[in-house]
Parts: sequence; structure tokens; C-alpha cells
Amino acid sequence: MPIEVGIWKMGKRLQRVAFCPMETEKRLEDILAEDLSIVDPDLLLIGRQVPTRFGGFVDLLAMDRDGNLTVIELKRNKTPRDVVAQVLDYGSWVRDLEDEEIAGIFEAYKEKYFPNEQETSLDEAFCQFFDVQEMPETLNESHKLIIVAAKLDSSTERIINYLTEFGVAVNAVFFRFFRDGEQEYLTRAWLIEPEQVEARITEKREKVPWNGEYYVTFGGNPNRDWEDARKYGFVAAGGGSRYTKPLEMLEPGARIWVNNPGAGYVGVGKVVERACPIQEFYVDDGNSNRVPITEVSPRARKLKEEADRIGEDEVLVRVDWIKTVPISQAIKEKGFFGNQNIVAQPRSKKWPHTVERLKAKFGIDDQDAQGGNEP
Repeated sequence: MPIEVGIWKMGKRLQRVAFCPMETEKRLEDILAEDLSIVDPDLLLIGRQVPTRFGGFVDLLAMDRDGNLTVIELKRNKTPRDVVAQVLDYGSWVRDLEDEEIAGIFEAYKEKYFPNEQETSLDEAFCQFFDVQEMPETLNESHKLIIVAAKLDSSTERIINYLTEFGVAVNAVFFRFFRDGEQEYLTRAWLIEPEQVEARITEKREKVPWNGEYYVTFGGNPNRDWEDARKYGFVAAGGGSRYTKPLEMLEPGARIWVNNPGAGYVGVGKVVERACPIQEFYVDDGNSNRVPITEVSPRARKLKEEADRIGEDEVLVRVDWIKTVPISQAIKEKGFFGNQNIVAQPRSKKWPHTVERLKAKFGIDDQDAQGGNEP
């Protein structure tokens, strides 16, 4: 059962603020559409009253930073069990949406609700909302279902718990309204804590064990130059701890496969030193002298200046490259693993396939023999 919320006004004596039903669930939908962060701050709204090919309309459709979709359905006047059945039906529809269909949903949403923003594409809206340079290469690899209600019966709550234990990403969030004179309050409580649902889903969806090899994203800044990375042997990230801390996962000896978002995979190598700030990353200046990379690379110097300006480190990890290619020769195939994480330990079925294909494309084997870079 979710936590029951009560509100008391403090003064000379406690006065309970009365719970009151909202006039219409349409008003709640308007509130959520205006600020979806009260459900999840990591969701971008891309559709409202979205028609499905099976009939019916998804109340709200959103996308997270990994490009996965979330169906948000209000209970309205449906019975609790009916709304569960309906949201599952919507999930079966969302699962098969292709990239162009998702973009079309966003275009229809803009046309109806934001006619003055017709020039903004889904790609642009995504990058602006999540403060990233590129959308994920693959959209809609998984999806979530959220039921919005004031309450559900105990039988329906048991059904939702049962479904999550079998790997269905469904949850319910309860909103209640309180009024104190002219002032209104909105409270929220989850049936199951989202982190708990995520843990259950991850456990069920992890089809293969991690193979010990890391996925690394390289890019995100025009001065984070791949040719510098090839020449001096590093991967990098900057812009705050959210982006740089994942590099701490990379320990000496770890093999990494490097992807440039939008282009494809550009290198494979072994980590030889732990992460350090850019000013502490030393390289050969060509005369057998060890100097900071900022003294020999103009782009590295600009990265350091940007980092100083925003008060955040640019962080580098030294890598002994096994094989790299220029971005113009990046390797990209349908079915390759890819996401926006700076560093990942992939457990997706796509990862072993991706690694084996890259080995063949790069011409390397498990002996990790050193190979030269392509010019």
C-alpha cells in the first residue's frame, strides 16, 4: 500500500487540511502536461492524447534520456482493473513504435499544443531538455507504464506488484488534492518506489552476464578532439561530476570500446592509468619531454579554459590503443549497442554481438595484440 498523506496547518493548534477531490481529471492532466517533473524530472513530454492503432488515446507519452518511452495513463472513470488492462494494451502498441513514428507523434503534439514552435524537431527538443549533444542512436529499446490515480483497490495493487516481479515495468502514482481556503496543495505517493521497480526490471531483463568489457562514449564538445585522443592515448569527459565520475569505473587493464555518438565506433584499447584532471595528464612533446597535454594541444588547452570557466574539471583516462580509426571511418551497424552513458557495463544481448562484430571489423582477436592506427 502507498503511504497515506495527511497535511496539518501549524499555528496555535494543529488544523488538518481537508482532502478534496479535483473537479476533473482533465485538470490533473493539464497540470502534469505543464510540469511532468512532478512525476519524474527525467521525462520529456512528447505526446498528449496520442491515438493508437488499436483504438483509444494515450493520455501522456514521454521519453527519458536513454530514448525510452513512458506511457502515463489517468484512471479517469475506468475501473481499477480496466485501467491496468488498458495501460498494458498501450504498452503493446508503444513497444513496436519506430523512430519515424515517434518523431511523428512529437510533430502532432507540437502542432496541436505549441503551434508557434513548429520548427523545433524532436532531436532539438531532446538535446535541449537533457542538455546533451546527440540523441541516443537507438530509441525505444524499452518502455515504462505509469497509472495515475487517487487510489486503487487492493486487488489491482497486487496485480501491479505481480507484473513487476515478472519484468513488466508498470507502476502507479497517487495524487491527492488538499484545499485550505483559497490555497490548494497537491501530494504524490508511489505504489512502489521507482528504484525498486527498476531493480526488479533490471533483474528480469538482464539476459546475459557482463563480459568485463566497457562501452565508452567520446564526444560532446568540439574541442574534445578524437584525433588528439588517438595521438596521445586517452578518452575524456567534462561538464560536471555527472559526466566525469563514470570514468572512475575504468581501471588499468580494462578493455574499452569507444563510440562517437552519431558516427559509430572508432576505437578499442586498454586502460593504463586511472582518471585524472586534464592538467595532470602528461604526454611526450616530440622531444622526449613529458609535458602537460595542454602545452602541446590547442584543443586540450581550450578544454582546460572551458573547465576553469565553469568550475568543473575536464577528466582524461590514459588508454593504450589496440586499434582506432578516424571518425570518417567509424563503424556503425543496425543492431549495435549504444546509449548516452559516458561509461557502461552492458548486459544487453546486443553487447556481445556488437563486440564480436567490432573485432571482425577492426581485425583484432582476444590476444589483444597491439595494432597500428589507421591513417
